[in-house]
Amino acid sequence: MNKLFYPAIFHTAEEGGFWVTFPDFPECLTEGDDLQKAYEMAVEALGIVLVGRKEDGEVIPDPTPINELNVEDGAIVIVGFDMLEYQRKHNSKAVKKTLSIPEWLNEEAIEKGVNFSQVLQEALMNKLNIRK
Repeated sequence: MNKLFYPAIFHTAEEGGFWVTFPDFPECLTEGDDLQKAYEMAVEALGIVLVGRKEDGEVIPDPTPINELNVEDGAIVIVGFDMLEYQRKHNSKAVKKTLSIPEWLNEEAIEKGVNFSQVLQEALMNKLNIRK
């Protein structure tokens, strides 16, 4: 669940600009003075809702297929949010982990000047198939 994509409905505002709704998240509304700003605000609003739901342990629904949406006023735009990128920016605080390795391996690594934290981070990223 790294990159998530949801349909958004971009409505033209009477006073100019756009307002945006998300069929899968009724609580998610935003607006922008022009299409670019409306899209940027839609990404931010979607991110706030997704992160909030994840932190609260709530279900993150699958996106509604576009062909199931009935849009009379507005246009469907797919909005993406990169959860992993958000986590990297906002959750980079170091977390202490206690682990056990064989003594002989510990001694070899210390002798070679291995940075244990760096090795663990690289191994976890490799295991989780995460690119820097």
